[in-house]
Amino acid sequence: MNTIFRKSMLSVAGLAFAGGVFAGPIAAHANPVDAKPVAVAVQSAAPKPQGEQSHISLNDEQSANVKAIIAATKKAGLPERAAVISIATSLQESKLENLGHLGDSNDHDSLGLFQQRPSSGWGTPEQITDPAYSTTAFLKGLKQVDGWQDMALTDAAQTVQVSAYPDAYAQWEQQATDLVGQHWNS
Repeated sequence: MNTIFRKSMLSVAGLAFAGGVFAGPIAAHANPVDAKPVAVAVQSAAPKPQGEQSHISLNDEQSANVKAIIAATKKAGLPERAAVISIATSLQESKLENLGHLGDSNDHDSLGLFQQRPSSGWGTPEQITDPAYSTTAFLKGLKQVDGWQDMALTDAAQTVQVSAYPDAYAQWEQQATDLVGQHWNS
């Protein structure tokens, strides 16, 4: 290495060290500056909704089902995010309507708010068409998904539901978030 360049670098390093040694103790004994709290932006833990969002107007039955989903979520001791995922799932599966057997237009033997199937072990038809029971069954499945709290809504819902349309849940996230915000504390 060039001798002049090396001596210059050592001189710069020496000055930096000396500045730190002498400025450190001086700065430590300096008069404190009037400090004022600084506002810090905090990002919400909930992820932003993915993709285009859908929205439907709710009738009294659908609104009652929203409240039943929220009540079951609270009873299970789960946070608002679980209710958002549950409501978005129900919006996709049944538009928040507690569907009975739909005859030829039925998807296999799917019933209720979440289109759960007795033949897949979700419960009896009577249980599945009980909003509290079906929500509790969905939440039980959700709790078994590692990291569901931090997942995209559609991934968490799909892991529980195993739908033929795995990305469809995402379109309901904003409405579900709004409904939980409106009814969680009421």
